[in-house]
Amino acid sequence: MTLHQTPAAARSHVPQSHDIPALLALLGDVPVITEPVVVRRRSRDFFWYSPILAEELKDVRADIIVQPRDEADVIRTASACARLRIPLTVRAGGTGNYGQAMPLAGGVLLDINALSGIVWQKPGVARARAGTNLLALDQEVRAGGYELRMHPSTKRTATIGGFVAGGSGGVGSVAYGGLREPGNILAARIVTVEEEPRVLELRQDAAQKVNRAYGTTGIITELEMPTAPAWPWIDVIVAFDTFEEAFAAGRDVAHADGVVKKLLSPIAWPIPSKFGALKRACPEGQAILIAMIAEPFLESFRAILAGRGTITLEAPSEEGPGQVPLYEYTWNHTTLQWLKTDRSVTYLQLLYPHDRLEESVMQMKALFEGEVLPHLEFIRFAGRITCSALPIVRYTTPERLNAIIAEHESHGVMVANPHVVSLEGGSRHKRADADQSGFKAEVDPMGLLNPGKMASYVPVR
Repeated sequence: MTLHQTPAAARSHVPQSHDIPALLALLGDVPVITEPVVVRRRSRDFFWYSPILAEELKDVRADIIVQPRDEADVIRTASACARLRIPLTVRAGGTGNYGQAMPLAGGVLLDINALSGIVWQKPGVARARAGTNLLALDQEVRAGGYELRMHPSTKRTATIGGFVAGGSGGVGSVAYGGLREPGNILAARIVTVEEEPRVLELRQDAAQKVNRAYGTTGIITELEMPTAPAWPWIDVIVAFDTFEEAFAAGRDVAHADGVVKKLLSPIAWPIPSKFGALKRACPEGQAILIAMIAEPFLESFRAILAGRGTITLEAPSEEGPGQVPLYEYTWNHTTLQWLKTDRSVTYLQLLYPHDRLEESVMQMKALFEGEVLPHLEFIRFAGRITCSALPIVRYTTPERLNAIIAEHESHGVMVANPHVVSLEGGSRHKRADADQSGFKAEVDPMGLLNPGKMASYVPVR
């Protein structure tokens, strides 16, 4: 797999000859933004996590931002873009890390943040508009005694639509697996991009056609998601002399099915040295295990530790104003904590084989000692406990990064390359099994949705 798979339109963005005046006429009173500085700023995400994409995508921007107020505005915009053959890229919180929602071909950036709020909820399920902020959604369902099963570390700024369209799992995946697992997305309502757009309801397996498709397989307007009984969560940090000990403790808790947990993240030193606000809980030279444990099971958690490590933090989880949740030091927020003060590093996205997990983790640690710094997330994948990983990589050259990727793959570690923008190049093991390309031909026959992201797609009209 090579790093340089980004379409030419992304490498050197040249404004397309889109008929924006004609578009404005068709949109009528649908709100838009045309101010170039604002359009450029809103066209970006956290692509700069990758030094490769930081260069390749630096000039990418839309021509106009359209801000639909409701589904009717979405339909009107989709129809206008289809009639004028103008590319359309759906955008929400902009918390992606590799240009998932950056408009490689310019055109319309469809900002769906105004499509927010819960449509309805009942025990175990909630239906929300795609632009609904995840923290607000979680707080609202919590009022009824439930909570989201999982969320990304960007929960405070991300939306439910962006999570499903660009994400794969997150905090909670140690219990429920990823979004691709049956039952984790119950339904999706989408708008097609045709001259006469259709509104489709995708349920159960069919909803996987929009999961992690970067908005290429329809415009999501509503999602029906499962919820779980809410727990009082306790944030815990345990410090260990070695990463091996932190890994072993996390593994033992992950396999304890009776202990309700939401997060288990072993992190090697010196990564915790970058956790400024957690300095007191991260002893010099020690690896840590970050955990979220349901309060009634803390005693069981300590029993599993069996004296291993030192608990340096134990406090109720906080997500209120002015608070930085502990989960914002895990998943890809771990990378962000380092990048705040040092842009010389980058990261990878890995999935370790469940049947030789410890052997594989330690083998890669030894192979890249000091160059690829271990950071794991225990998850369930296809019913088995394993680890996803977002290690910190000391970056030197694209060639060396390619070699690191190839070496992991040669040892059976799956790599979802975060240094390319296409689905085919980047998603790998996290792609859904649904026929996303075939479905795109049905809902976006002209290939106007987020062009360049499904690189293998050939428009049928």
